[in-house]
Amino acid sequence: MTEFTTSADGTRIAYTTIGSGPALVLVDGAMCYREFGPCKSLAEHLSGSYTVTYYDRRGRGESGNTLPYAPEREFEDLAAVIEAAGGDAFVLGFSSGGGLVLRAAAHGVPMRKLASYEAPFIGQVHVKGQPVDAVAELNKRLDAGRPDKAVDFFMVDMVGGPKFMPVMMRMMGKVFAQLKAVAFTLPYDTELMTGFQVPVDELSRIRVPALVMVGGKAKPNMVAAVQGVADAVPGATHALLPGQTHQVKDEAITPELVAFFR
Repeated sequence: MTEFTTSADGTRIAYTTIGSGPALVLVDGAMCYREFGPCKSLAEHLSGSYTVTYYDRRGRGESGNTLPYAPEREFEDLAAVIEAAGGDAFVLGFSSGGGLVLRAAAHGVPMRKLASYEAPFIGQVHVKGQPVDAVAELNKRLDAGRPDKAVDFFMVDMVGGPKFMPVMMRMMGKVFAQLKAVAFTLPYDTELMTGFQVPVDELSRIRVPALVMVGGKAKPNMVAAVQGVADAVPGATHALLPGQTHQVKDEAITPELVAFFR
C-alpha cells in the first residue's frame, strides 16, 4: 500500500512499508523507483526480520518534483521518510542512492547505522578521452526533447556500458519506456554525486556506524571508489561480496546487512 510523507519543501514523497522488526529504509539509485529497481525485491526478502520502508525518490513514481532541484532537497526527503518509518532506522543505499545516504548522514540526517553498495564515486566522466560536464551533457539532450539520448549517454559514457547497449535497450520496449520516463532525473543523480569524486571532507563528518560494500566483479574504478569512501568515513566497515556485480543479489547482500545491523 502506498503511503505519503511530506518533505521540508512541501514535496510529497511516496513510500511503502512491509514486514516487522527494526526499521530499515532502502534508497534506490539512478532511474529506479519502487516498481522498477532492486528495493522492492530486497524489501520482500528482508521483511521477516525488519520493518522495511522503500520510497520513490523525487521526480519518480508517485513522488512530487518541486523545483529547483538541489541535493539538499533529497537529504530532506530521506529525513522525512526516516521520520515516517519511526525516526530510528537503519538505512541502505544502492549506487547513487548510496551516495545520497552517505552525504545525507554527513549533513546530519539521523540514522541508526548506514550501509551503501557501490556508491559510484568513480571519477569525472570522459568522452573520447576528454573530460566533460555530465550534467550539461544530459541537460543538452533533455532540453532537445531526447530523453532516449540522455539514457544512451548515461548507459554508455557515464556507466561504461558497451557501445551496442542503446540498440539492445530499444529492443526491450517496456523497460526502455520506463527509463525514458525518468530520464529527466539523471542530472539530479549526477549533481548529487559531486562530480563523481569522493567528497572526503564531507564524509569525514559522518558519526554513525557505516558499512560500505563492493561486488567481487566490480571494475577497478568502482573498487577504488568504494575504498575511497571507506577511507573517508571514520571507522567504516569495508566488505567485498564475492561474485557480485553492480546488480547485487538479495541472497548475497542480506548476510552482510544482518551481521552489521545486529
